[in-house]
Amino acid sequence: MQFNEEEIMNLDEILKQAPKDNLIGDSIIITYAKLQRYEKILCSVSGGSDSDILVDLCQKYDNANKITYVFFDTGLEFRATKEHLAYLEQRYGIEIRRIRAIKTVPLCCKTYGQPFLSKQVSEWIERLQRHNFQWEDEPFDILIQRYPQCRAALRWWCNDFERKSEGRESSFNIGYNQYLKEFMVANPPQFNISNKCCHYAKKLVAKRFKEQEKFDLNMYGVRKAEGGARRSAYKTCFSSNDEGCDEYRPIFWYLADTKNVYETHYNIQNSKCYSEYGLKRTGCAGCPYSKKFEDELEAMRQHEPQLYMAVNNIFLDSYTYTRSYWDFVQKMRNNKNKGDR
Repeated sequence: MQFNEEEIMNLDEILKQAPKDNLIGDSIIITYAKLQRYEKILCSVSGGSDSDILVDLCQKYDNANKITYVFFDTGLEFRATKEHLAYLEQRYGIEIRRIRAIKTVPLCCKTYGQPFLSKQVSEWIERLQRHNFQWEDEPFDILIQRYPQCRAALRWWCNDFERKSEGRESSFNIGYNQYLKEFMVANPPQFNISNKCCHYAKKLVAKRFKEQEKFDLNMYGVRKAEGGARRSAYKTCFSSNDEGCDEYRPIFWYLADTKNVYETHYNIQNSKCYSEYGLKRTGCAGCPYSKKFEDELEAMRQHEPQLYMAVNNIFLDSYTYTRSYWDFVQKMRNNKNKGDR
């Protein structure tokens, strides 16, 4: 990467004022370079703590106003998140465009089914339900004869995907979630399960928006250290895209300590979801995918009672089923421990 003399002076000044941290310094240099190279940039703002750093990092040198900030509204958001977006707009003098879902989360849950446990698990269960699967504990060779058009989901159900080299269960097998198959055989779901809410409220909305506006770079706040399927899908902070819109993740390498250093040094203020509600992460309010959804529900009960009533209505079946599954797992573990004594 090459800069002209004026750009070098600006970058040098930014680095002088930055904390003495290699990860932060690298992100400043690389982000600066991206803003010089690309002309029309999309930056997804979620209202979460990672996104707060992303906005601050970008606003240090977007003098040409190349960045379009966007918030994808799923139809099920914390009031505190929406208030925080207004705060970010005021602090940085920017506009954050609110893009509505193609189909909101409540509508998707009513139309297709409720999310359960994870996106991948919900996808497999939805496929099985479409084929009127009876949750039979039979070998794959038998089940494929009964459900010939459902091969991939049956492979998941039968733990047919190859295990990882270190002996751990593949994430494509139902065995990846301990005792889930045993639970579902004993307690078949009595409601529709689906991951379509993510697809229509976020993924498809973002895809269409990028194509319509013809951005050449998409920036978002994903950190590898945070884990999860989406984070592990990326190896570096940058991805080139044949469709014309590359992807850049400025804080991809930040650790928790890196975040703390950045937030303290630049006086980053997070939303009330963190500072008052006590949440560690934010996303779609009350999403059953979160292992901490009970904490979110308690926070909503105290601070946003109308939202609390709404999510309990929308996700009621999934919450009930998830709690039953967790209880089942605990009982199975207790029984196993008794047997090992």
